[in-house]
Amino acid sequence: MGKIHQAHTSLTCGLGNMLTGMLYVWPSYTVVHFTKTDTEYLDSPMTEIESSLVGSLPSLGAMAGTILVGWLMSIFGRQRTGLILAFPMLASWLIIELTRSSMVILIARFLSGVSGGGFLVHSPIYISEVAEPSIRGTLASAPMIFYCIGILVSYLMGWFLTYRYVIWGNLICCIVYAALMMTVTESPVYLLRKNREEEARLAVSHYLGGSVNSKAVLEEFSRLKEQIAPSVELVARDPDQSEKQKLNAEINDVEQQTKDEMSPLKMLFVSPASRRAFTTVFLILSLQVMMGMIAVQVYAKDIFTHAAPNLSSHFCSVMFASTLLLGSLINGLLLDRFGRKIPLISSSIGTGVCLVALGFFIQTSVAPAWVTALVILFFCFFFMSGAGSVPYVMLAEMFISEVQSVASMILMEWVWLLNFLLVGVFPFMIKFLGVHGVFYSFAMFALLDCLVAIFIVPETKGLTIDQIQKLLLYRPLK
Repeated sequence: MGKIHQAHTSLTCGLGNMLTGMLYVWPSYTVVHFTKTDTEYLDSPMTEIESSLVGSLPSLGAMAGTILVGWLMSIFGRQRTGLILAFPMLASWLIIELTRSSMVILIARFLSGVSGGGFLVHSPIYISEVAEPSIRGTLASAPMIFYCIGILVSYLMGWFLTYRYVIWGNLICCIVYAALMMTVTESPVYLLRKNREEEARLAVSHYLGGSVNSKAVLEEFSRLKEQIAPSVELVARDPDQSEKQKLNAEINDVEQQTKDEMSPLKMLFVSPASRRAFTTVFLILSLQVMMGMIAVQVYAKDIFTHAAPNLSSHFCSVMFASTLLLGSLINGLLLDRFGRKIPLISSSIGTGVCLVALGFFIQTSVAPAWVTALVILFFCFFFMSGAGSVPYVMLAEMFISEVQSVASMILMEWVWLLNFLLVGVFPFMIKFLGVHGVFYSFAMFALLDCLVAIFIVPETKGLTIDQIQKLLLYRPLK
């Protein structure tokens, strides 16, 4: 039952990411209705600037949500924060349903972005605190899988449903997410940090599937409390456990000192293990963005239109989203079997090859347009099968609870900023390098990601948080 409860919480968190995916896809098939001179949904058509803001404002809202979510989780906990995040998203869709004003719709889009950015930080933290090491990789991949599901569901709704029904569909999904979030159990890590020990022990029992007084529950409860307050002894241990604790105390002396004396932000950069974790995740997240998935998405529409003019744009969009989802599902299945390094390395190689092929076909026009379109789908698959998903799994599992929130906040803010800059610079890159040169540049970042995966990224498959910290502390950068 314990793993079922862990999966229940992980899938519920994943639904928040599904809402985010639906949020970002909505403008792709809706803005056309807002810009028509005879639009039936607004009092007056949107201007070019307003229509562009419909797509971009959620990213600004996400930056605000990323900052707020860490504070919310520290005050209200993981479960109640999930509920709180549902309300801006729910309110935004209600506003869009009830208004005919362009300005009000833009405000609603910003508001929904606050939830979207919050979900992308909230989900990895919550899942990492309740998932056991043997299935943590699969469960931690749930947010990205559901994000891709959200993209696919939104494209399908845009294809088959009317404007009003699409909004109602999003409203229903928000309500379902909030209802499910009310059924999950709070993280034992948060409860222990708030000195609610009895509730924490019940939470440990819930997520392990054993009785409150069972040996497994008492040992896990003791480990968590020692991780948060290492000087406190909870239960008697056998001699082997005492020796292990003594050794761990010596090994992690610097880490424990920083826990007791430093703020989370200072600890993140002073603690050797936390600093190493931050550097590693920062590199793979940055390289993931610089592989150009967003830019390829921008160019994909023109390629698909040219390659398959007889197919509807809706069909091409659904095919695109389905490939993303397939790649993320494969990644989720492989992580707890092959670890993190192998999927990341193989994904980076596959992504790099596809990018080089795209650049070559566009530069030389030696292949039919449908071949180029097919290569884009392969690019999406390889990217999501590792390079696009593993960084978020490692974001969820490489930091101790004391610095998890602040590290996630900083890293996700950086990802939002880097995405914004890349999209802004992309037209100038095309102007100076050509489309083919841009894809060759992205391929270089795929190569760098492969090298980082080989020489810097540690293998964290099946390790506890404590074991990961020791691995980070004593595995020097090569």
